[in-house]
Amino acid sequence: MPQRPPTNAPPFGIGLYNLADAEALLRIPRRNIHRWLVGYTFHRRDGTQHVMPPLWQPQLPAWERHIEIGFRDLIELRFVSAFLKQGLGILIIRRCLEHARRIVDDERPFSTRRFSTDGRTIFLSFIKEASAHPDEVLADVPEFERARLIDLKTQQYVFGGVIEQSFRDLELDETAVARWRPFDGKRTIVIDPHRAFGQPITTETGVPTRTLADAVAAEGSEKRVAQLFNVPRNVVADAVKFERGLAAA
Repeated sequence: MPQRPPTNAPPFGIGLYNLADAEALLRIPRRNIHRWLVGYTFHRRDGTQHVMPPLWQPQLPAWERHIEIGFRDLIELRFVSAFLKQGLGILIIRRCLEHARRIVDDERPFSTRRFSTDGRTIFLSFIKEASAHPDEVLADVPEFERARLIDLKTQQYVFGGVIEQSFRDLELDETAVARWRPFDGKRTIVIDPHRAFGQPITTETGVPTRTLADAVAAEGSEKRVAQLFNVPRNVVADAVKFERGLAAA
């Protein structure tokens, strides 16, 4: 995890991830994350330059030109990636995000409890708004993306399934996602912004998974590491597998 100067320590309970962390945890190229959270420019066919602003402002301010994000940012990015895999274009996702933000009244609506229960309804209300005011709502959105949006209107279960599946390994508090179980949803490993600045840890003992994996590499024995850290051996094994998965991402 990155080390900030003491005077710029991140607020407690937000989590702290650099782009390399986010890339490994989410399986999203850091270049994409940078574009989504910093913005970018491109040239149209007529040669004019167009500026795309960030999808939202990260929870943590940039420092020394380093980009860092919080836990809620991480979860929002996870949903953006899930929607992209379902075939939605980034411009449609941007418009849906803006619509959901107005309804939920939260800068990061995808990671809210409200979206976990009403996400499909929110999405369908966005389609209705886009159909009524296409030139306003879908400005700059290519025709093929608009067609895909209408296609999903007739396949509501697809979008609802993405939301349901994405929330299965997330734990919510009263208003938003509070914890993520990143190892196939197993409860042995958790990412909690209130613990260890949000780095992956063992749920019961709080030992960082990276620490356990490094110890196994040094000791050559999961059993020995389990004894040293007073952690169940199966949890050590999960930590090792989890960290290998991150390294291979």
